[in-house]
Amino acid sequence: MVARFPARGTWLIVLCVSACGGEPRPSADEPVSITVDATRPQGPLQRIWPFFGYDELNYTTTAEGAELLATLVDSNTAQVQVRSHFLFNNGDGTPDLKWGSTNVYEEDDAGTPRYDWSLTDQILDTVTGAGALPFVELGFMPEALSSRPSPYRNTSLTQLNGGCFYPPKDYGKWAKLVSTWAGHVDARYVGVAANWRWELWNEPDSAYWHGTFEEYAKLYDFTEAALHEALPEARLGGPAVVRADGEFFRQFLQHCVTGTNSVTGAVGTRLDHVTFHAKGGVAVVDGDVQLHLGNQLRLHRTGFATVASFPELVRTPIYITEADPDGCAACPASLIAGAEYRLSPAYGAYEVAMMKRTLELQDDVGVELAGILTWAFTFPNTPYFAGYRALSTNGIDLPVLGAFKLLGKLEGDRLPLESSGAQSLEEILASSVRKSADVDGLSAISGSTIRVLVWNYHDTLVAAPSAPVRLRVQLPPALGGKVLISHLRVDAEHGNAHARWRALGMPAAPSEAELAELRLAMAPAKLLDEALTDVEADGSVQVSFELPRFGVSLVSIEPGD
Repeated sequence: MVARFPARGTWLIVLCVSACGGEPRPSADEPVSITVDATRPQGPLQRIWPFFGYDELNYTTTAEGAELLATLVDSNTAQVQVRSHFLFNNGDGTPDLKWGSTNVYEEDDAGTPRYDWSLTDQILDTVTGAGALPFVELGFMPEALSSRPSPYRNTSLTQLNGGCFYPPKDYGKWAKLVSTWAGHVDARYVGVAANWRWELWNEPDSAYWHGTFEEYAKLYDFTEAALHEALPEARLGGPAVVRADGEFFRQFLQHCVTGTNSVTGAVGTRLDHVTFHAKGGVAVVDGDVQLHLGNQLRLHRTGFATVASFPELVRTPIYITEADPDGCAACPASLIAGAEYRLSPAYGAYEVAMMKRTLELQDDVGVELAGILTWAFTFPNTPYFAGYRALSTNGIDLPVLGAFKLLGKLEGDRLPLESSGAQSLEEILASSVRKSADVDGLSAISGSTIRVLVWNYHDTLVAAPSAPVRLRVQLPPALGGKVLISHLRVDAEHGNAHARWRALGMPAAPSEAELAELRLAMAPAKLLDEALTDVEADGSVQVSFELPRFGVSLVSIEPGD
């Protein structure tokens, strides 16, 4: 029996900077054929996606921040981990764009350190209280330790020129700060050494570090010695570079393998995981917003290949601790050309497609990928739908969060999936997704529940026909003769509070009734209530549906007997 879900219109109109020109092409006569074989599980699914981060760590303790953390934990079957900047900065804890502070370290007139953990305790209590784990970014430099403390704070949103980005004037005092704070959190929280991840600094090959490579390598050596003195089993990595193809990255890996350790004088420094960043790029081409998934993946491949070039590190876990379509998260759409994509379902489709292709890259290069972190959170006290790179706005989930909610439901063993509409990894690396769309999916089985995530992605945000999809799933005999099929969707018309806000006239201050409408509109939508479906004689079921451009669907199959 074939279960059919109603199409929601032949055409999908998505966000353009200017009017979408030209006539959209009609749908192809042949549907995209997607097959899943649930009788051949391939081993545990690598859930590399429940990692999120943001500059403004003091947003964590706001009502919006705490609520979003709880939502992320509730939406993922795997452990959520959270990374943020400014952990050691001086200040009173007032949140601001691209700024944060905790005031953990000061010195008296004699130069004796004074530690204050009250603000970091509040932040980490909120993270761990929500059920997430910290991915600790150790940085930046406290004012009393900075080798150039004045001016201490950045002079503008886009200038990274503050004293907090300079090397320490005393590496020993920095090391003592690290070990003392590590000991404090170990006493306060459960499973710190076993479960938290640690990283030194952020993008030291950029203006986030006003020092030399040698000074960063020295800082890493002192940090590693201090952290592992306090927590021998803690896992520390770096260098979180902005350029995985740069000399800084290779120099750092070489230092950890064969360099002279600044603390011990021995050869090499312990490196528990490797981190780097990658941003795909966004542009406006002939009036249309265009993303660049191919460039994102090429950067991932370059980072993987660099790690693999060191035999000593090829099995070292890799975290891409910022992986995003573009750069400045704290810059609204009014400042970034093409950043309107952040409000559209295209953002979510990009993310889920990128996750699968990066898993393929891992296998191709032969490295150990441990996680991909999305640098997006929320920006309290900013206008609704301002186009920051965020997961929610004023407590209203954006479509990208809906896509992550669907992705987060995948668990168990990965299942083989083939799609006639998929672009190959080689094609995307060479040409990105600029011609045909990438209509593909991921599938997993957990217990007796099969889930199939399907997306329709293209780099260019223009009008396009929906893709007819015919999904066939070969079922394990244990599921019986009848199954329950359900279908959740995020696209232009489903799970899209931004579209609803526009339909309401884009109110700057939505009323309670309007907020209720936005909350209803933001959740991934049921295309069909659970449908009891007969299993075919060959042990399969088929599901046919229209998948709009940038749509993300989750089809779930459970026993019906």
